[in-house]
Amino acid sequence: MEYTGVEVASETYHPEADTAPTAITREQVVRWLAGSASADKTPGALRLLTEYVGASHFLFARCDLIQEQGLDFIVSSDFPFDVVRRIGVELASNYARSTELEKCLSLLTPTFAVLPEDVLLPGDVSRQYCSLAVCIGRTRYSLLLLFNEGIILSQDRLREVGLLATYAVGSTARPEGRAERDFELTERELECLFWIAEGKTSDEIAMILGISRNTINNYITSVMRKTGTKTRSEAIAYAVRNNLV
Repeated sequence: MEYTGVEVASETYHPEADTAPTAITREQVVRWLAGSASADKTPGALRLLTEYVGASHFLFARCDLIQEQGLDFIVSSDFPFDVVRRIGVELASNYARSTELEKCLSLLTPTFAVLPEDVLLPGDVSRQYCSLAVCIGRTRYSLLLLFNEGIILSQDRLREVGLLATYAVGSTARPEGRAERDFELTERELECLFWIAEGKTSDEIAMILGISRNTINNYITSVMRKTGTKTRSEAIAYAVRNNLV
């Protein structure tokens, strides 16, 4: 029998619906996620977790794609579109400023920020939003939550929701060719990444690969852009953490 929802009070919860009953328990959330693990029900799972934590809207994004053009970094969201466009700029800026160490320390640590005053929000939604970084395999994601004025989100439940979100999204099938970030690096870029991890300079790598120093620097710049790193040291740390070298 297909698992379509969890019973809450005398109702059945359907995450695809516009509204959801209150007082969802942890056990009910876990049962629904477990029953939906074999199907791609990411939006429904994220809506359920948003309701469970007491928030009103969610946005789930791939951090490694944030600095690319367009909105391809968004996995799933029910944010108003204008808010998505503005918050995308904020995400890209914050991600670019963060070091690899800061990114590691931010995992499953809820942080709060405020949207610009000119962003139009629906109803009683607070201008403050919560951000939670998680990892699924080699890929880092951010779960952003909007909530109504006067709502206080539980830190423990936020961390719990972060873990449940990694299970929900990680259990579903991913589009071919986008499961891992290293597939987007070319063979030359991976070669350059390997040699800088070995401590070689651009001149030394140019001699090894038989191409010009400027071309090597262009490859390394491309690697740092794609991995969202700012220095060679950060690129090496990224490569080691993601088993690229």
